[in-house]
Amino acid sequence: MTDEEFEVAVAEALDAMPEQFMEALRNVAIVWEEEPSAYHLGHDEEWGAEMRDAEGEDEFDDLLGLFDGLSIVERANGYDDDIPDVITVFKGPHERCFDSREEIVEEVGKTIIHELGHYFGLSEDQLAAMGYE
Repeated sequence: MTDEEFEVAVAEALDAMPEQFMEALRNVAIVWEEEPSAYHLGHDEEWGAEMRDAEGEDEFDDLLGLFDGLSIVERANGYDDDIPDVITVFKGPHERCFDSREEIVEEVGKTIIHELGHYFGLSEDQLAAMGYE
């Protein structure tokens, strides 16, 4: 899939989002990158421990997306809107995990919904229970 085709897939997924989700977003950028960086994978003192398995290996070599910011629950204690929170969708892992363009578009949508769930304050367990692992 070319970069342009992936951008279209992300745009299609966003167009398919329920309008109330998109209207509720405040100061959130939705972007895509080819692959997760060391920062995304937790190779950083602040994030490192939670992103590795018991042997210290990366758990998320197939990381499809990431929400980097404060949930609206956390924002309730004060938030100055200086820097946008970011939802990043990763192209390479989607291409490796899914075979067809249709599957990639569908999974990009699920990835965005999953990361929006974090923005709205949902945990991994809550998202998994809703079918968005």
